[in-house]
Amino acid sequence: MVVGAALLATACGGEGGGDGEGAKGGKGLEKRTLTVGTMPVADTAPFELARSKGLFAKEGLTVRTQTLSGGAESISRLKAGALDVSFGNYVSFMLADTNKAIDVRIVADAFQSAPGTHALLVKQDSPIKSLADLKGKRIGVNTKRNISALLVKAAAKEAGVALDDDKAFAEVDMPNMGTALKSGSVDAVQAVEPFVTQITASGTGRVLRDLGAEPTKDFPIAGYGTTAEFAEKHPKTVAAFQRALAAAQAMAEDRSLVEQTLPSYTKITAPVAKEISLGTYPTEVSEERLRRVADLMTEFGYVKGEVDVPGLLIRGG
Repeated sequence: MVVGAALLATACGGEGGGDGEGAKGGKGLEKRTLTVGTMPVADTAPFELARSKGLFAKEGLTVRTQTLSGGAESISRLKAGALDVSFGNYVSFMLADTNKAIDVRIVADAFQSAPGTHALLVKQDSPIKSLADLKGKRIGVNTKRNISALLVKAAAKEAGVALDDDKAFAEVDMPNMGTALKSGSVDAVQAVEPFVTQITASGTGRVLRDLGAEPTKDFPIAGYGTTAEFAEKHPKTVAAFQRALAAAQAMAEDRSLVEQTLPSYTKITAPVAKEISLGTYPTEVSEERLRRVADLMTEFGYVKGEVDVPGLLIRGG
């Protein structure tokens, strides 16, 4: 199979919500135009569905987007007030809140892992044959101390290998994972789809470990967050966003809809969309699921003490 180019964002767009049904749905909203941070990854397919199917408009919302490079950027833009709501990985959200960098509130779930969605890869001819061989090696992750590193550390611990966040990991942008592996600047990479498929299909690398398996099987990866201040001032607006997105997350249970949507906002081609591994799209935030993330963060010293998971959540609109 020939795999398409790496994920790239399309131009930022808006979701109309002027007169008619959208205006009726928007009655009483504190704010009708939202600026939302997003990323051109499979995790955000329901968000794009909500835009294309007019689900935000039906709630009276006009949604404008800003494309992000990672979780750290979502935090900085939320803190600066440049974003009202942002997609981001749960580790970044919880870390920022616990460290009091920003008072985060999670308003919606986005993506849960499945077999093949996240993987640890090495070069095709690498002498690394098992997780135990990672000791002393350099692993490429898109950002240190985020969901990528946490998944790798959890798998490595099962193999009896302790990885130091500063020494073991190097930051590599997702689209450059294959290049970094091929050049030898890192010994392994933690990649997500479609890059897992891209790297393996090109012959550049092979999967050392599927991180969609235990101990991080069905792991909560990312959601949508806002600030406590914004949520307090705009409860009806947040609820409208939640309703529209929950409807889209439910629609995403139909894989064919996701496959049709991916090429519209990424460089994933239609043939590749049919082949890549996809996770699941929960329709509501679960304290029980998110506690798995918090517990791993505590276990590996990302935070001191417990993460106040219940305090982070804003239940569905």
